[in-house]
Amino acid sequence: MFERLALYARLVRIDKPIGTLLLLWPTLWALWMAAEGPPPAHIFWIFVIGTFLMRSAGCAINDWADRDIDLHVKRTRERPLTAGRIAHWEALAVAAVLALLAFALILPLNALTKWLSVAAVIIAGSYPFFKRFFAIPQAYLGIAFGFGIPMAFAAVQGQVPLLAWVMLVGNVFWAIAYDTAYAMVDRDDDLLIGIKTSAITFGRLDVAAIMLCYAVFLLLMAWAGAVLALGWPYWIGLAGAAITAMYHYTLIRGRDRMQCFAAFRHNNWLGAWVFGGTALAYALA
Repeated sequence: MFERLALYARLVRIDKPIGTLLLLWPTLWALWMAAEGPPPAHIFWIFVIGTFLMRSAGCAINDWADRDIDLHVKRTRERPLTAGRIAHWEALAVAAVLALLAFALILPLNALTKWLSVAAVIIAGSYPFFKRFFAIPQAYLGIAFGFGIPMAFAAVQGQVPLLAWVMLVGNVFWAIAYDTAYAMVDRDDDLLIGIKTSAITFGRLDVAAIMLCYAVFLLLMAWAGAVLALGWPYWIGLAGAAITAMYHYTLIRGRDRMQCFAAFRHNNWLGAWVFGGTALAYALA
């Protein structure tokens, strides 16, 4: 029993929380901006726990969709489903249970948030298949990972203003940046098996494209801060995020696999800078 649970834990990447953090940071930015400070406690915990559950469900669906592809990628061939240690139906069952638990969490929230959650599940469930035909699937990942932004505004304000959609677009560019660095790790394997990724699409312009995406993300977040008239801590947070992005350039410019992976993981700190600046700006307002 415990061995099975350990396999399920590996399936949903409990041992690799970076995905949950990259999903959580934009949600937290949005919650604080929508509430103009700390959101109601019950909304905060619904979104934090829901983020973990949905990221976990997404991992299970991703491994089910990529079960044949992952056999040919060095980094993924030992995943529990790919290695045959759990059955295909188990991955689907785990994903379904986690998604249902996440939906149960938002039952106390308004109807708009519930409808947006349906869209979020559809987007998360369909993302793995975009790698078959979409040249930059990382853009679709950015929508999936940023959909907590409109949901947060809906939960707090009962509406989704233009600001939320602009922030979602910004998150798309951020996701293209960090997931292109991630895709650079697997580029050789992906070329052999015919998977489409932004690292392949951008080719030798991959590093330039990543830095351009960081710049667009930061500009859109600066616009959001200006619209909300946030104070100096927010701008210090954005400056910290910009310095972090420049540090990532030093990691990825040589296109070393492990350095690119390190840059991907380090995006947790970029997201933390933005949140820290946002939270402090409201705390000192």
